[in-house]
Amino acid sequence: MEMIMDVNHQRIKTNGIWIHVAEKGTGPLVLLLHGFPEIWYTWRHQITFLANHGYHVVAPDLRGYGDSDSPISPSSYTFFHVVGDLVGLLDHFGVQQAFVVGTDWGALAAWYLSLLRPDRVKAVIALTVPFSPRNPNLKYLDSFKQMFGDDFYICQFQEPGRAERSFSRYNYLTVMKKFLLMTQTDLLIAPPGMEIIDYLTTPSFLPSWITEEELQVFADKFQESGFTGAFNYYRAMDLNWELLAPWQGSKILVPAKLIVGDKDIGFHSGGTREYIKGDIFNNLVPNHEVVIIDGHHFIQQEKHQQVSYEILSFLQKHT
Repeated sequence: MEMIMDVNHQRIKTNGIWIHVAEKGTGPLVLLLHGFPEIWYTWRHQITFLANHGYHVVAPDLRGYGDSDSPISPSSYTFFHVVGDLVGLLDHFGVQQAFVVGTDWGALAAWYLSLLRPDRVKAVIALTVPFSPRNPNLKYLDSFKQMFGDDFYICQFQEPGRAERSFSRYNYLTVMKKFLLMTQTDLLIAPPGMEIIDYLTTPSFLPSWITEEELQVFADKFQESGFTGAFNYYRAMDLNWELLAPWQGSKILVPAKLIVGDKDIGFHSGGTREYIKGDIFNNLVPNHEVVIIDGHHFIQQEKHQQVSYEILSFLQKHT
């Protein structure tokens, strides 16, 4: 908890909404973008580490999360909205370019900032999620349903209110434990008739890399904000598909690094391992390196020292 005390917090008006950021340090700007279900605090180790190594670290709560504004409509959660938020943050801090690091949904935001506004990105580091091509013939949800069925977690998250109701059967700390401490390596597909939150187990003990107190920080923020903002990213996926048509086949040309845990969800069963070694990823992201480490999905917390050094080495290479 000490790491919260020496971080500066502010809310910045950008793209028509207020975004909360945690920041520390001086030097080249580094954006740290969280995923689901997280907040800025997921980067607590990297914030201090990178600031101590000469970087100005800014970790926002993405729209819909934490202390940032949460627009009501799912249509306000496309990559275009999020990239607009991030460009506004760069403008606020008076920098033309920044390093961008993201995990999970934050990784996607980092990829699309690099795709849509490469002039604002020095280099990009993505954790857990590689950049993937848009299928011009099949929308995202149709693709997921064909491959994984209606009980794939992304499909269950689509209906407004459904996931909110199922999550509400548990206290917020339990929800955080079910997700953040997940050791499942297969894709998140619930058995027929079961909600994904019921399918996920609650660990009986905490791993060494996180404390009850740290988990409570996440729980308290989601108790204030609820989960609808977070679910709205999933509910905007097909709208993303429609809006991204003009960028069909476009490549990520900024320097890129992908860091993924070898026990991440779907790394083996979902085909990620083969994809990131294949021709399609190499063609779409020609200037990249890949690091596979021993870890699960939330590697910036679970393996924070190793991930911090992997981030730093890449930043220093391009600073």
